[in-house]
Amino acid sequence: MKDIHNEILYEMKRVIAGQEEVIEQILIAIFTRNHALLEGFPGLGKTLMISTLSGIIDLNFKRVQCTPDLMPSDITGTYVVEERDGRKIFKFEKGPVFTNILLADEINRATPKTQSALLEAMQERQVSVGTSTYSLDKPFFVLATQNPIEMEGTYPLPEAQIDRFLLKILVDYPSMAEEDRIVDLYTGETVPKTRKVIGKEKLLAIQELTRKIPIANEVKEYALDIVTKTRPITDGTAKKYLDYGASPRATIGLVLAAKARALINGRNYVSKEDIREMAYPVLRHRLILNFESERKGITTDDVIGEILKEV
Repeated sequence: MKDIHNEILYEMKRVIAGQEEVIEQILIAIFTRNHALLEGFPGLGKTLMISTLSGIIDLNFKRVQCTPDLMPSDITGTYVVEERDGRKIFKFEKGPVFTNILLADEINRATPKTQSALLEAMQERQVSVGTSTYSLDKPFFVLATQNPIEMEGTYPLPEAQIDRFLLKILVDYPSMAEEDRIVDLYTGETVPKTRKVIGKEKLLAIQELTRKIPIANEVKEYALDIVTKTRPITDGTAKKYLDYGASPRATIGLVLAAKARALINGRNYVSKEDIREMAYPVLRHRLILNFESERKGITTDDVIGEILKEV
């Protein structure tokens, strides 16, 4: 499994300079059958990372560019009138959600109504239109990108939807050495290309294997302690900084993400280090800061760091 991860990383490095941690976290979301939200400023390669990865894993890939005038039917599909044997009938025209990897680019530029159109697809892996329900292909992932919420023309994602993303991955600026390589890659004569590493069937097998990774009770209780300490009903850091904490879905996500991280690193067991490392991307979008924390410029990552010191 570690060899497969290294092969994927090697192919990604042909196109992407640096961002190894971001790539690893995207793979963790995919290996656990979950969705990921990438946040960063424009031009950092978020879209390129996802489209390149879809080619390396050899999955069907579709992209939706989210804008304020995007309608829910532009994502899920709609009925169209078709003439057949001299009579008119309604035929369902599938939208871009019927794929393996759906890239929802700049998802927070779409209106809340359109954002919510993804909810059923993300949770149930199906789409309901009218009186009919259509199942999505396996595997299915939503990998969404968004610009920082402070930027103009953005709509915050509803809590119910943002909770469906297993990870919120922060994409930061590259180092000077990495940026130097980016310039070399994209100002030269040739365009970097990648090859397929794994197919759909192998990915489905990896997803099954991820869930079979054992976790000791002590490590599971460690994950439970971290999540329960995010809830303001308990005294301590959460009560001081937060209005709302993480739900049981976060605990499930934290354990699953830790299992995938262990698998990627070539281990057949989950360690406390896996739990600690995955606590940030799993919890950062599930914690809601109180007014005092926002006023002082405290981030959810700061709060998670304090909670990790307590457990």
